[in-house]
Amino acid sequence: MSAVDNNSALQSVLSEYSMDRRQKEQAGAANSDLGRDEFLKLLVAQLENQDPTSPQENGEFIAQLAQFSQLQESQKMTGAMEEFTSSFQSTQHLQATSLIGRPVHVETGQTYLPEEGPVSVVADMESASSDVTLSVFNESGEKIDSYNLGEQPSGRNEFIWSGMDAEEKRFPPGMYRFEVQASQDGEPTRVPTWLSANVNSVSIGADNALTLNVAGQGPVPMEEVIQIN
Repeated sequence: MSAVDNNSALQSVLSEYSMDRRQKEQAGAANSDLGRDEFLKLLVAQLENQDPTSPQENGEFIAQLAQFSQLQESQKMTGAMEEFTSSFQSTQHLQATSLIGRPVHVETGQTYLPEEGPVSVVADMESASSDVTLSVFNESGEKIDSYNLGEQPSGRNEFIWSGMDAEEKRFPPGMYRFEVQASQDGEPTRVPTWLSANVNSVSIGADNALTLNVAGQGPVPMEEVIQIN
């Protein structure tokens, strides 16, 4: 029975698949997995060329059909996941643009004082202290303001500097340096600070990573922001 012995149709499908795969490899898109169309062709070829005196068990075809069904569901799930990821990234990018003009907190010792609005200072206290001070310096290094903040608990504490002097006159716009010191075991210790600064623009990298362009700070990765006001 030549159709069964030679199995020419099945060999033809396999030959077509091998040729198609070689073409993909030459085009730089190699793929060693059977695609949906190739799988279906092989299944039909098996049905057409099985030995009528010894046909395959139904269970074998059912198993192959189950594999085919799983392949389709997997492809649908992959497509849905890609669509969800794209939609999520678009939403994230749209939300990021809403940050423009708003102040965010980044870890730094200096920030830009705009023409209006206060500066928020977040100090990370390693432990509670009964004597905490905040000092503000201008670009020349001159101390222009100082506050005794008294007793503060451990953890992150937020303080607001109005940008005004004792006569309620606003300091000129520019870069200002901030120092928070806490008494630890009787010794003054510098405390890490996060200062507020306005977001001027948002950049989206090739890997969809978000970078905020912050006034007086330059590019700041989104993950380094600890607070949005």
